[in-house]
Amino acid sequence: MGSPHDQAYRLLKEYSNGFMVSQVLFAACELGVFDLLAEAPGPLGSAAVAAHLGISCRGTEQLLDACVLLKLLHVEMRRGEAVYANTELASAYLAGTSPTSQQHMLLYVARTTYLCWAHLAEAVREGKNQYLKAFGVPSEELFSAIYRSEGERLQFLRGLGDVWSVEGRGVLAAFDLSPFPLVCDLGGCSGALAKECTSLYAGCHVTVFDMPDVVQTAKRHFSFPEDGRISFREGDFFKDPLPEADLYLLARVLHDWTDDKCSRLLARIHGACRTGGGILVIESLLDADGRGPLTTQLYSLNMLVQTEGRERTPAQYLALLAPAGFHDIQCRRTGGTYDAILARK
Repeated sequence: MGSPHDQAYRLLKEYSNGFMVSQVLFAACELGVFDLLAEAPGPLGSAAVAAHLGISCRGTEQLLDACVLLKLLHVEMRRGEAVYANTELASAYLAGTSPTSQQHMLLYVARTTYLCWAHLAEAVREGKNQYLKAFGVPSEELFSAIYRSEGERLQFLRGLGDVWSVEGRGVLAAFDLSPFPLVCDLGGCSGALAKECTSLYAGCHVTVFDMPDVVQTAKRHFSFPEDGRISFREGDFFKDPLPEADLYLLARVLHDWTDDKCSRLLARIHGACRTGGGILVIESLLDADGRGPLTTQLYSLNMLVQTEGRERTPAQYLALLAPAGFHDIQCRRTGGTYDAILARK
């Protein structure tokens, strides 16, 4: 066993090389490694992978071996040649054909989020997002930056669909939502969470409320059940009249905004909500002391570099919901990345 000094140095090297690990994962996704191996009739050698993908043999072998060490690929020797196959992790979460694939979100992180994180020091120094430095877009044009092209918008919407394919049912089942037949998903993007909601609660109808460009992209690129239980409405939830509903979903929305803007939005929701109705806030919650868990702490830094918001503790959400008029505020930890807070009008 090494000395404490040796252990500390190893930990330092692990942290400082962390971005390399991320880039191995991102590159393998972007090049189509996991999709190719998912579709292949059996394990493939590096030369075959390179030939199928039209990439260099040297780079392919190095990338595949790095993926093996990261437990993304299996390797075995057959007739003197190393051949590769997806691990269970890759089959479930990295192959595009998997119903729980996270590929779209990973590509969004690689192409957008990663570039913003290159300016983390500036974000901390200035206390604001870094779209101007990363993409030449002023911070006040935040959502023009996030959706700076149709392709970028579609990537983000598909990425959120990836997230809710794994996390959606858990957060929607944290409370019994069956008493709320009319649901409005504010900022619901592609309607992925709405699909999970109608699948879980047979009696509900969900209206997805989002910006016009987002709604039009969702209608062009995503399919929906033909039972009519999911509908879309265009608008800006800070300015336009909100659809009347028994329950409003705010999933990964409040973390984008300052406390002041969150308070304004929550007051608008309270005014539109039916008496006896409520609001379900779905966010990655910080611990009570605001220092952890690590994933949520990193997400909070991500809000710094990409938005004007932050992740919050349950008490901080309570401090936003109660002044807006909501009561009977309950918080449920789901055991996943995202948790749920239900409040009543």
